[in-house]
Amino acid sequence: MAERASESEMQVLAALWDESPQTAAELAQRVGEANGWTQATVKTLLARLVQKGAVTAEADGRRYLYSPAIERADTVGEESQRFVDRLFGGRVSPLIAHLAEREALSDADIAEIEALLRRLKS
Repeated sequence: MAERASESEMQVLAALWDESPQTAAELAQRVGEANGWTQATVKTLLARLVQKGAVTAEADGRRYLYSPAIERADTVGEESQRFVDRLFGGRVSPLIAHLAEREALSDADIAEIEALLRRLKS
């Protein structure tokens, strides 16, 4: 995706990753109601996502069916890297240290990180 998606656009995109294709009306019901957005707002967000190349729109009679044009894993990877670059100078260890200091890591999180580190070492 050439241009980054806004938080609102990411919510629409996440709904499409969960289930697609969907119409604007379906998306308005799924994410619009939860955010207080009208169907017109959802259509605006979809138009922006189509323009950015993140979503495709296929005509289906008088309506359009929307599907993601980018993979969730690719987007998560790009966004994660931007976050780490911006806040932690591109280093992951200060992020983990920050979360540990704030007691934001559960025992399960710590076990998963330890398992990941073991796999990376071998």
